[in-house]
Amino acid sequence: MTATSLRLVAHGHTAALRRARFGGTDDGLDEGGLRAVLALACAPEGRWGHLGAADVGLSSPAAAAVQTADALGLTPTVEAALTDCDYGHWTGRSLDDVAADQPQALHEWLSTPDAAPHGGESVTAVRDRVGHWLDGQRGRGRRVVAVTHPLVIRVAVVHALGLPTATYRQVDVEPLAVVRLTDHGARWQLRLAAPATPRMSA
Repeated sequence: MTATSLRLVAHGHTAALRRARFGGTDDGLDEGGLRAVLALACAPEGRWGHLGAADVGLSSPAAAAVQTADALGLTPTVEAALTDCDYGHWTGRSLDDVAADQPQALHEWLSTPDAAPHGGESVTAVRDRVGHWLDGQRGRGRRVVAVTHPLVIRVAVVHALGLPTATYRQVDVEPLAVVRLTDHGARWQLRLAAPATPRMSA
């Protein structure tokens, strides 16, 4: 089997993300988010986890993910497995709004990965979906760059490292974060790339 190099990129800022809304209306990148993505696209080699060359560019179906991938020059293929969590009737609502209206349900969702009080997907269901896709990438010998959502990347890291699902809460993924995974047979290796350092003159 030939190793696969997988780089997961969190899409840029959207208005919904800045307002801490569940899901959102898929309104695409906001102005600041687009500027940040374009800056990433022009970053020197070695920065942002060294995106480097890609054999395959993938994206979540969400507008923000597709726009981020396009700005990075990936010409992505949409991959349904990389879709954000289905937040059911919480979609588009802010965290503060749900906390005020349904505090017990929110506590249940935050503390129990199997819970789906909003009527959509549980975090465990998202992990199962993303984990199945991730396992299918092993041994394909491809360099893949996939643009997706922070929660998707969080559960992908937890799955790749074989950790309990509840530990996803201890993984922070900011917009435009890059996580690199390389498969080694039956396991994934997480690689944290250092930023490029300026050359010293003689």
